[in-house]
Amino acid sequence: MSDHAMAVSSATLPDDLSGEIRALKAEARAQIGDVEGLFAAVSDFIAQEVADIEAVRAAGGDVWPQIEYADIANGRVTDAQVRDIKRRGCAVIRNHFPHEQAAAWDRQLVAYLDDNDFDRVYRGPGDDFFGSLSASRPPILPIYWSHPQMEARQHERMADVQSFMNRLWVHESEGRTWFDPDRNLLYPDRVRRRPPGTTSNGLGAHVDSGSVERWLHPAYQKVFRHVLNHEFDKYNPWDAAWRSDIGEYEGSTMCSAFRTFQGWTALSDMPADQGVLHTVPIPAAMIYVLLRPLLSDVPADSLCGAAPHQALPISEEWHPLLMRALTGVPKINAGDSVWWHCDVIHAVAPVTDQTGWSNVIYIPAAPWCDRNARYAQSVAEAFTEGRSPDDFPEEHYETAWNDRFGPAELNAYGRRGMGLGEA
Repeated sequence: MSDHAMAVSSATLPDDLSGEIRALKAEARAQIGDVEGLFAAVSDFIAQEVADIEAVRAAGGDVWPQIEYADIANGRVTDAQVRDIKRRGCAVIRNHFPHEQAAAWDRQLVAYLDDNDFDRVYRGPGDDFFGSLSASRPPILPIYWSHPQMEARQHERMADVQSFMNRLWVHESEGRTWFDPDRNLLYPDRVRRRPPGTTSNGLGAHVDSGSVERWLHPAYQKVFRHVLNHEFDKYNPWDAAWRSDIGEYEGSTMCSAFRTFQGWTALSDMPADQGVLHTVPIPAAMIYVLLRPLLSDVPADSLCGAAPHQALPISEEWHPLLMRALTGVPKINAGDSVWWHCDVIHAVAPVTDQTGWSNVIYIPAAPWCDRNARYAQSVAEAFTEGRSPDDFPEEHYETAWNDRFGPAELNAYGRRGMGLGEA
C-alpha cells in the first residue's frame, strides 16, 4: 500500500480511526482484487491444518513439538523435528535447565520478594492492563532484575536455545541481513507466580506485537506483500524480511523489540489441565486474521475487534475456524521452556482451584538487529538504576531493593545483550 498508510504510521494515531480504516480496507480490496477468492483459498489451507490438529488431539498425540535441550546443544535435532516446529509455530524445550536449578531459582525469587516486602508494597496492575481481552488478573509481577531472571537470561543454555529458534527463520533475504541469529537482546520481562487454589478465567485468545499496526504499518504491509498481491502461495511466515523495521504505536501493550519467538521458562511443574498456555499452532493463521475484516459481513470501520494500544483479539465471533485449533501445552516440568512464533495466536485457559504452583520467567528470543540494538540502550539504563523497562508501566519497585542483580554480575552474554561489549 501507499501514502495513505504512511500518513497513519506515526507514533501518535488519531482518536477516531474510522476514516482511516475505511480507506485502508478500500485500498486493500482494490490491490487484492478477488478478496473472497483469496480468503477461500486461505481458509481451505487453514481448515486442513485445523483438521490435522483435531485428529492428533483425538488420537491422544502431541500437537506441540518437544525437543530435548541436549539435542540442541549437541546438534542432534533432526530435519523432521525442524519441519514439525515450523509447521506448528511452537515448541517445548525439555530439560532446558536442570530441574533442581529451576526449583532453586523459584526459591530465590520468593526470598527476593519477601526480603523486599513486595506483598505489602505491590499496588497491582492498572485497569487497562489487558485491554479488551476477556481475562482474570493473573499474578504477573512487575519484577525484572532478580538474580533468577538475570541468571536465566544470560545463561549459555538460553543463548543456545535462542540461537536455535532464531535460525528457524530466514534471516537473510531481499538483499539484506535482517538480524544476527546468534546474538540476542537481553529483553527484560516479568514473572508469573500463580499459587495453589487459584480460580481464574484465564486470558482470551490474542496476538501480541501489534494490533492495528498489522494493517496500517508500512513495514507490516511489506511483510505480508505476497498476500496483498494475491500470491498467498509465496507467503513464508518464517521469512524475517522487513519485520525488524516494524514499530508499534505507543501504548500500554507495545513491544519495542523484534521477537522471533515469545517464550517462558518454567520454575515449577505444571499439569496440562491447570490453566496452561494454549496456541493456535498455525503460523500462517495471521493471514486469515488480516483478510477477515475485508469481507462484506464486517462493518466498514471495523477490524474485527482490533484497536490501538491493545493486543489483537481473536474471537468466536470473527474467527471460529481458528478457535477450533486452540491447543494447550503438554505437562511442563520445572526447567522446561515454551516458545511460540511472534504471529501465533495464544491464550491462557481457565482454571478452578489450581493444583500446585504455576510459576514462570518470561524470556523471548529477540535477535540482534538495529531495532533491538536501540532498545538495548534503554534496557541498560533501566538495569543500572533498577527501573521498570520502557515497555512496561512505570512502577519501579526495585530501585532500592536488596539483592538486586548488579552490573558486576553480568557475564559476556549479558553484556552483549545490553550492547555493553562483545563476548
